[in-house]
Amino acid sequence: MRLLWITEHYPPSRGGMAESCDRIVRGLRAAGVETDVAHLTRRARPWQVAGEHGGRLLTVPLEDNPEHALRRLWTVLSGESYTHVVAFGGTYAMLAAPVLSAWLGAPLVTLLRGNDFDTGVFSLRRRSALLDALRASARVCVVASSHAPLVSALAPGAEVRWVANGIDTSSWQILPSERASGQVRRAAAGKRTIGLIGQLKNKKGVGFLLDALTASGHAAEFHLLLVGELEADLEVPVEHTRLPFLDRYELPALYAACDLVALPSFYDGLPNVALEAAALGVPLLASDAGGLGDLVDDEIGFRFRAGDPHECRAAVDRAARATDDQLAKLGTAAAERVRRDFTVSAETDGYLRVFREVG
Repeated sequence: MRLLWITEHYPPSRGGMAESCDRIVRGLRAAGVETDVAHLTRRARPWQVAGEHGGRLLTVPLEDNPEHALRRLWTVLSGESYTHVVAFGGTYAMLAAPVLSAWLGAPLVTLLRGNDFDTGVFSLRRRSALLDALRASARVCVVASSHAPLVSALAPGAEVRWVANGIDTSSWQILPSERASGQVRRAAAGKRTIGLIGQLKNKKGVGFLLDALTASGHAAEFHLLLVGELEADLEVPVEHTRLPFLDRYELPALYAACDLVALPSFYDGLPNVALEAAALGVPLLASDAGGLGDLVDDEIGFRFRAGDPHECRAAVDRAARATDDQLAKLGTAAAERVRRDFTVSAETDGYLRVFREVG
């Protein structure tokens, strides 16, 4: 196999999408799949084609003329031979991939993350490119099983496959010094700590959770640890600590400071934060949105129906009433579930099966 992987999310870009892209590409390359990544970047970077272990990195700056950048990319690719073209995240990746797939004579595989689909289908700017990519795809991969019937309803001819995100637990652990730091932070809070990590926005359900905490009557029993960019007009009427957006490997000490990690999303894919927290033995207070519904149940946390204020308040109540031993049991089960069912090897094998189906 030789893949052309088209994305707007790849290191040195930051964020969960770039982390996921890097993880999947590294997994495929380690499995012997030559993968050329065309990174459609919005940063001011020079055009470049550089060798990487297992393939090449084509840096494609979109600048203020993405049409020119994508046509120039074809000039670079013309004459190359690929077995598959992959679209991974971003409007211009979705726009370019069907064209390049046709010109290269290679089947298109579209990898949908949460936001690409959940809001893309309702976007005047993104919807056309998204639907064109779905209809042109030999396979569409989703990270949440609940997305599969939604994709099929919009693109009835598309063959949809569910491949969950994974995490490498061998390199994702809490060091003794990080655990000690977390315990100090937790002791300073003097009460149970709920972590909210990542995009702290209303569309991620943060305001919804804050309302549920207040309405539940348990707000005074919790301390919130907010890590990330807090939406400017979002008020936090609960005792809290705010920290800026941090790199992934700065987070274990903060996960160690949490009794729970909350993901109250209205809609979602399968957030890296959910897997990261669960893998480290932190129970989840989460909605059943998207891939969270595939991961979270009452054996590893406190689940509620996305957008349901009554169920969210009830989940908060259960979390507040849980004993320390019960939380520890939930955390142990969470770590075991991730180690068993959400591994990088399972993720890689899932994509390899998809590529072999259309190879």
